[in-house]
Amino acid sequence: MSDDIRLSRRILLAAGGAGLTGAAFGLGGARAASGPPAPSVPADTGAIQGERIVFPNWRDAGDAPPPPPPAPMPPAERVGFAIVGLGRLSLEEILPAFGEAKKAKVVALMSGSPDKAKLTASQYGIPSDAIYGYDQWDRLKANPAVQAVYIVTPNGVHRDQVLAAAGIGKHVLCEKPMANTSAEAQEMIEACKRAQVKLMVAYRCQYEPFNREVVRLARSGEFGRVKMVEAFNGQTTALPEQWRLRKALAGGGALPDIGIYCLNGVRALLGEEPVSVQAQIVSPENDPRFKEVEESVAFTLRFPSGVIAQCGTSYGVHESRSLRVHTTTGSLDLQNAFAYRGQRLSVSHREGSHVQRDEPILSHKNQFALELDHMAECILQDRQPRTPGEEGLQDMILMEAIYEAARTGAPVKVGPLAGAWDGQDATRGPALDEGK
Repeated sequence: MSDDIRLSRRILLAAGGAGLTGAAFGLGGARAASGPPAPSVPADTGAIQGERIVFPNWRDAGDAPPPPPPAPMPPAERVGFAIVGLGRLSLEEILPAFGEAKKAKVVALMSGSPDKAKLTASQYGIPSDAIYGYDQWDRLKANPAVQAVYIVTPNGVHRDQVLAAAGIGKHVLCEKPMANTSAEAQEMIEACKRAQVKLMVAYRCQYEPFNREVVRLARSGEFGRVKMVEAFNGQTTALPEQWRLRKALAGGGALPDIGIYCLNGVRALLGEEPVSVQAQIVSPENDPRFKEVEESVAFTLRFPSGVIAQCGTSYGVHESRSLRVHTTTGSLDLQNAFAYRGQRLSVSHREGSHVQRDEPILSHKNQFALELDHMAECILQDRQPRTPGEEGLQDMILMEAIYEAARTGAPVKVGPLAGAWDGQDATRGPALDEGK
């Protein structure tokens, strides 16, 4: 090893993260006798502003400035969640997402599998006395660390579990679809209102940066008026015994499970409600997987602004999740729109005498962490969630209309949710901070 390298390593070790700048050293790595005083906001050490540590932008105008460092709340101040249900979604996505959350923490588990719950609790540092069975809501009530519950169980039991959570005074984040029927969804909303607890439906895509950017661009008018939207969400499914293929637990097949992303995504994109729906359902004959629920659904939504949305969903195709928006002067194409990760956005529009195609580069963020932090923020600040129970109820009503349209072969008239205010985003809470 050369003397210069040894010297450089000794200097770095001696610095120990003290924020030394190039001005502190002379040529050849020799220590300078003195230097100018450190600036008020040091380029490399940062400075405290409020509850954040910030750095000045060290890049030139040719590059986008880097995002600020994360500013997580102290663990003791974060909102404590109990996860109800330890299936694939909880174990593969939701529990790991707490590692990226800044305002939420997992403090309890509820499961019908004691051994699985015990192992999971040990992996996430949850005390053994914070593990509950599905019949132990009274015990959960007595745990002051739990401020909210996240319902991650089959659709058919959402109603009972949301009512139980509201009954013990805990705020509720419920997976989509909200329930099996619109009547159940209405009952859940009323129960949470009586208990004065918040109810949020976990429409993760409404918090995901690429989906939010598509909404922003579509509503901005930058590329003219939206005329048509295409949304598709499909994947294969197997194992006939799984709960998603049992109507009592799932309420339906591809439509409520993955097609709801198309329905909700289009509604969130436009901010208005459809006036009519048409639909077709096709399922393979003599396939045991689809004895009770449907495989594929195609449905068309017509909106009062004149926009037509063509949507499709299927349990019988290679994984494909896309959202396309066609406007008078451009088009937006979001691939992997409804996936957990891997979103890619392309924007096409006229630029002089040619067509320009751009791919905006956005920061990928964990959708589950974003929705958890939003729910936590709403609890901490006593705000209505962006995706409250009314948002889930409207999707339930529209899915029932889609099934009716497919059954009759005729269009079904629909409209805004009864009692909702007459305006854009009638079923949603306050707009999200664009800086988040």
